[in-house]
Amino acid sequence: MYLPKPFQITDDNESIAFMQRYSFATLVNTINGVPVATHLPFVVKQEANQLILSSHLALANPQSQQLLGNTSMVIFAEPHAYIAPKLYEKDLNVPTWNYIAVHAYGKAYIVTDVAAQLQALEQMINSYDADYLKQWETLPMDYKLKMAKGIIVFNITVTDLQGKKKLSQNRSDADFRSVADAMVHSNDVNAKTLGNYMNSEKKTQ
Repeated sequence: MYLPKPFQITDDNESIAFMQRYSFATLVNTINGVPVATHLPFVVKQEANQLILSSHLALANPQSQQLLGNTSMVIFAEPHAYIAPKLYEKDLNVPTWNYIAVHAYGKAYIVTDVAAQLQALEQMINSYDADYLKQWETLPMDYKLKMAKGIIVFNITVTDLQGKKKLSQNRSDADFRSVADAMVHSNDVNAKTLGNYMNSEKKTQ
């Protein structure tokens, strides 16, 4: 990721919190030198000082056969907003875009143990729809096993974490405040979220 210094997220805990909040991400690998991607929900967890990304792919998805032996990249990105030049003090400006994104790189390993597969699925259910977990627990085991046979459950151990928050940090205080205020009062949910991030960013400086 292109990471100008003003936009770098230097605290991994901040990146992890962002990943956990926006955990529907994009898994990227290569097949014969061509990038391929699948959009997936992830469980983002820390185990024994390691950051682990857990998810599953359909067995029929060709990308499921490219996980082992390759570096996987997972892109976490959600709030973004257009920044109009009229928000700046000077007329000599151009439009831009503010956003937050985290790229996680690592090696994937396949979960082959059936009990571990079911545990991973239950962790995901609990993470996204805890109410459904009670229903899941009542389902017949043969049904669960049939579901598990149609997917590839995997974990990625993260070896490189790159976080970027482009929130007008490189602008003057007046421009920063103007953009943040416009974002907070916007009717667009993404813009409003970014405005809140900008206000938090300014408080920590």
